[in-house]
Formats: sequence, C-alpha cells, structure tokens
Amino acid sequence: MVQFKGNALAVLIGSLPIADHDRAIRMVFKSTPEIPLWVQLPAYPEEGMMVQFLPGIPGVVQNQDRVFIDTSKSTFEDDLLKFYENYLAITEGGSPLDGTRFVLTQETARGFFTLLDVMRSAPRFPVALKGQITGPMTLATGLTDQHRRALFYDDRLLDVVVKTLAMKARWQVEKLSQWGIPAMIFMDEPGLAGFGTSAFISISREDVSRVLSEVIDAIHQAGGLAGVHVCANTDWSLILDSAADILSFDAYGFFDRLALYEASLKTFFDQGRILAWGIVPTSSSQDIARETASSLVAKWESQAGRLETLGIERTKILAQSLITPSCGTGSLTSDEAIKVLEMTREVSQTLRS
Repeated sequence: MVQFKGNALAVLIGSLPIADHDRAIRMVFKSTPEIPLWVQLPAYPEEGMMVQFLPGIPGVVQNQDRVFIDTSKSTFEDDLLKFYENYLAITEGGSPLDGTRFVLTQETARGFFTLLDVMRSAPRFPVALKGQITGPMTLATGLTDQHRRALFYDDRLLDVVVKTLAMKARWQVEKLSQWGIPAMIFMDEPGLAGFGTSAFISISREDVSRVLSEVIDAIHQAGGLAGVHVCANTDWSLILDSAADILSFDAYGFFDRLALYEASLKTFFDQGRILAWGIVPTSSSQDIARETASSLVAKWESQAGRLETLGIERTKILAQSLITPSCGTGSLTSDEAIKVLEMTREVSQTLRS
C-alpha cells in the first residue's frame, strides 16, 4: 500500500449534474483542491455508469433500447482472441497500455482529459489525484448478453469484464501518477448492495472477493491506492477484509450498519487503511436542504466517538479518514450539488482545524 494519510481531506465521488466539463473541473478544484478528481457528467449518455467503461470489450452492442454483449456476432470470437493477445502483451510482454483498447477516450471520458489538462498548468500540485471505474460486480451483474443473462454467470465474459476494468484502472494510475503524487482509483460498486439477496443467490463470497481482488491488484501493481465505494448497505466484511486501501461508504445513512463489524474495523485501522466518510447526504433533497456543515460535523463526531469505544484513538481516526458526499451528485439539481460540494469542503475544513 502506498503510504498515504487522509487527514480528513475532502474528495468527491464522481458525477455532477451539469453539461460543461470545464465548469465541472473548476467546481472540483474549488471544493476539493487537495484531492481533485475527473468528473463524469451523466448529461452525456456516453458517460453513464454502465457504458463509460465498455469500449474495448468484445461484442458490445449499443442501441437506443439496450446495451449488451452479443456473443453470436460473426466477429466475436476473433475479437475475443485479439482481446487476450492485447492483454497478455501488456501483462506478460511488457507492452505499454497507451494506444490499446484499455485506455479511456475523449468520447466517453472527457472529464479525465480535462483533469490532465488542468494539472499541466496547475500553479501547485494537490496532495493526491482521484479516478474511478465502475466496479466489476456492478458491471458484470448489470450488463447482460444477447439472451439477457448477466455476464457474471458466464465465466468467459466475466473474465473479460474484470480484465478490462483492471487495465483501465491501471492506465488511470499511470497517467495520474506522472506528477509524483499518489493516485487513488475508486471502484463504484452499488451492485454490492445486492450481495446475499435472492437476486444474486448463486454468487458466492469467494466469487465477489476474486473479482474485486483482480482489479485491486492491478491498481496496486501500478503503484496506486485502491478504493471501493458502496452507497448503500452491504456485507462490509467483503471490503474490510479485502486488500482495498480505502472503504468509501454512505456514513450519513449507513454508519450504524458498518459499525457492527467491530473486529474488522479495528483491524482495518490497525493496518493503516482509510475510511472515506460519505457524511454529506445526496439521496434526499430534504436532507440536503436541512443539513448544515455544523450539523454534519456533529454527526461525524458522534460516529467517530463510537469507533473510539473500539480502542481506536481520535487522532488515528482523523489521520485515516477522508470526507466525501455519500454518493455522486449527478442526479441532483445544480443548486443541490453546489450545496453538497460546499458542505463537503466546510466539514473537512472544520475537522482539520
């Protein structure tokens, strides 16, 4: 693990409800200048969570009604062979990732290149940079083949999805690390909320751990910090007991659920890992309107106090914490998103002071 202290710094989750990438990156640097990230704008369909990281996967079909993988296409088997040739050339042959099917593109991830442009002319470097990908569990259970069967249940297609995400995460680390500061990549995993339910009854704990580990390992091999973000409740031991450096969660709505994992949390902090507290609400307009930075600081203080009862010192909690919104703000109004960003900055500043 890259040695990194969160020190209650502010960081965002990813999306904003606007259609201007230049404005978006200005908002990012204003609210989270120490750890800026590249922004996803759902106003553009190609930047949606389920499609943004699909380029490079064999057999992708995108039309107005549906996005899926069609293994019956006449070109599928040849493209699958080329996929693995490309993958092995990088992982075993030492070929560079640049120029391959595994890089992000201007068409689907303009925010990434906007961040790079800003960094090239930044008067001072941030503490770290953040990127993100859709998590393998979420993408492989949300995306289907031509028969509407989730890719997670096809070993071959699952392997392609996981390897694609691992390489796209690794490429981001390589690009974001060029300024000599830590790069963190969050896997956005809302699909983990379904683990253990009847919808995913045949998916085992070992299955989930395996796909998470492959992406985490790729991030680590590139020298980055790996985070897992879940904006709902899940079996938190899946992340606490993994090799992820950062657990990002909705502290506003689900801290009590996470706090039940006392032994795993204690070990998590003892290992020097980081908790990203999504203490600023994003799921309810009423909550956003009602809360203030002061009320959220008080909420965080109460939650941190509960961790102290486990024998984790307050100074350690602060050193190994980040402050975030509970999720992305892409579905909010512009005014709501601005308030969320302002409260995130103010909560961080208050705790740091």
